[in-house]
Amino acid sequence: MDHLDEISVEELQEALDNVEGKKPAQRLLAAIAYKNGVTQTELAEWHDVQRRTIYSWLKRLDTDEPLEQAVTDAHRPGRKRKLSEKQQREFERTVHEPPRDAGIDAPAWTPALVQQYLEDTYDVHYSIPSCRRLLKEAGLRYQKPRHTATEAASDEQAESGDDRDRSDGRWVPE
Repeated sequence: MDHLDEISVEELQEALDNVEGKKPAQRLLAAIAYKNGVTQTELAEWHDVQRRTIYSWLKRLDTDEPLEQAVTDAHRPGRKRKLSEKQQREFERTVHEPPRDAGIDAPAWTPALVQQYLEDTYDVHYSIPSCRRLLKEAGLRYQKPRHTATEAASDEQAESGDDRDRSDGRWVPE
């Protein structure tokens, strides 16, 4: 099956001038190269994708819709959030205060502590990586602990391997 018989290189170049975004531009550049004799296999290697992906990019141009629309993905909203907007705002206010203010006996917020807090407060389960993401979205960043030279030397002597407890860092406002 030969692709793009009905489309000229000039039309593809004009569409390239009018699209926004990396993916649509990449697809049009692949189509232009294909029209200039580059094989689908070579294009797949150039773009570091499967040959089937190149086939799909070219096939989507065999349509009646404008090229700018054909190379652009439809909006995908993703999964619905587990917390409502109101709950999200409450959570963000909470993590900007020490855990003790929320009735939790802990010196600082950790992803594991956030996970437990969300389950207890809102009856929703988040994974630890998602709890890290929620902390980042709340405007917090992870701050590694600072060790003095004496502490670092004693840590080296006391520990072997990489089994060091990394829980002494903390999430702080940016």
